[in-house]
Amino acid sequence: MNSVVTPEIREVMEAVHYRPAVSIIIPFKSKINLQTEIKHSLKIAADKVERELTTNFSEEISSLVMKKLRNIINDIKLDTNKKSIAIYVSPVFEKVLYLDIAVEEKIIVDESFEIRDLIYSKKQLNKYLVLLLSGKEIKIYLGNSTTFIRILSHTPESVNAYVNEPTERVANFSDTSEYKEVLMEKFLHHIDHELSEILNVYHLPLFVLGAERISGHFKNISKHAETVAEYIHGNYENTSLQELKELLKPHINQLKIDNQKKILNQLEEAAGSKKLVFGMKEVWHEAMNLKGRLLVVEKNYMYAAQHSSVKDVIYKALAPDDNFSCIKDAVDEIIETVLGNGGDVEFVEKDVLKSYHHIALIKFY
Repeated sequence: MNSVVTPEIREVMEAVHYRPAVSIIIPFKSKINLQTEIKHSLKIAADKVERELTTNFSEEISSLVMKKLRNIINDIKLDTNKKSIAIYVSPVFEKVLYLDIAVEEKIIVDESFEIRDLIYSKKQLNKYLVLLLSGKEIKIYLGNSTTFIRILSHTPESVNAYVNEPTERVANFSDTSEYKEVLMEKFLHHIDHELSEILNVYHLPLFVLGAERISGHFKNISKHAETVAEYIHGNYENTSLQELKELLKPHINQLKIDNQKKILNQLEEAAGSKKLVFGMKEVWHEAMNLKGRLLVVEKNYMYAAQHSSVKDVIYKALAPDDNFSCIKDAVDEIIETVLGNGGDVEFVEKDVLKSYHHIALIKFY
């Protein structure tokens, strides 16, 4: 799990809580005139932040934070390969991060930074492996929502590399077709061995693309049948990377649906073994007592809360705009606590957890 908490995310998580903590998340809505568009969006966001700061904080603190924020905006260099930008500023901390997916615009002034979108961005990269098979060669790719990278193989990527091996000479076989079959099987065994090494590094679902005959042959000899998410039959030797991405989209979406079902099954199993709590107050209580192994939350669910006299008890906020007594998003605090204690977080679509009051926690014990 901890791979999702990159050093940059951890830096934001571990920043000293110092009010006001300003979080600005802006999606890149288009690639045309991106610099102008984002500068304009950030100026509007900065104006909103300034109004809230001057209303609720001293002039000295407001001026300090706004100076830092406007300097960041003026000096910003956009990464056009990303889809959103997150800016974090407080009197004692500042950080700019780029996200791999487009998220909803957020402007939050609170006592801690909003990290949900950082975690969600990493979770939604949808990494997977692609094995492209043909009668002549293989290609292996590492794919995600934004990139498609070829993995260099130690195994020869063409079946022709095995033609001149002494044990496989045509003279040993009654006909050429038998020779070709043995050659192909040897080739596929080498590919499967190579996959063992790759899957030890990348614990990811695998899509196998190729003609039905060769895919079936590979399926029969492979030791990695359980890892294969799907076999997609067809001739893709001359398919471009962009065409491969489009081809895989519906299969990736189905993978998300299947993963969501697995998560719901985990919740049911945890409930049966008395390790599940759900609903905001109960989840907060167990998370703050460091019992959270897996937090499952609807991706857009937010909960404004009031502090109580004890750390592990909160109440629903009666006045969400009261900056001095209200936690603007208690879900984000739970995410940070669960991750910081070695747990994991999964996001699901809206209303998937309706029967669990939109948030659930599987406990370590």
